[in-house]
Amino acid sequence: MNILRISKIIICLSLSIFALLVCLNNLADYGSNYAFVRHTLSMDTVFPDNTLRYRAILDPFVWSLAYGLIIFAEFLTGLLLLIGAISLLKNMNSPLAFNRAKNWIYLGCLTGFLLWFFGFIVVGGEWFCMWQSEKWNGVEAAFRFVVLIMFTLLFTAMPESENAKK
Repeated sequence: MNILRISKIIICLSLSIFALLVCLNNLADYGSNYAFVRHTLSMDTVFPDNTLRYRAILDPFVWSLAYGLIIFAEFLTGLLLLIGAISLLKNMNSPLAFNRAKNWIYLGCLTGFLLWFFGFIVVGGEWFCMWQSEKWNGVEAAFRFVVLIMFTLLFTAMPESENAKK
């Protein structure tokens, strides 16, 4: 039994469940996080004298589109990680196949990184100045997600010993 491979599978599966649960929660309680997207894009809770408010998007269609893309990216992240975790499990006893199966994890982590780092921290946090909002600031939560994603990516990419007992 290779404990390192089992650990990688469990961590990837856990991250998959997390992303899918975030997606499910956004679908089940659509209005709560839709309001988050609306306030972020409309920039109605940033500092009143902010000269960057010209970037605000006030179109409800764009708010819905952005929220739909967020939910889709959460689902895609979870799905790719789930496929990866299952593939890792199926190929646990074959070093070559196990390493090839890691590509699903890499894709899932990349998708999640793009969503929570680029989408929330770069676009939401900096472009739309989300960090200025006392109530609608998701930068800290997004940062936690990015750290978990990068930990999973780096841990999964770590090579296993060729001589490890199976």
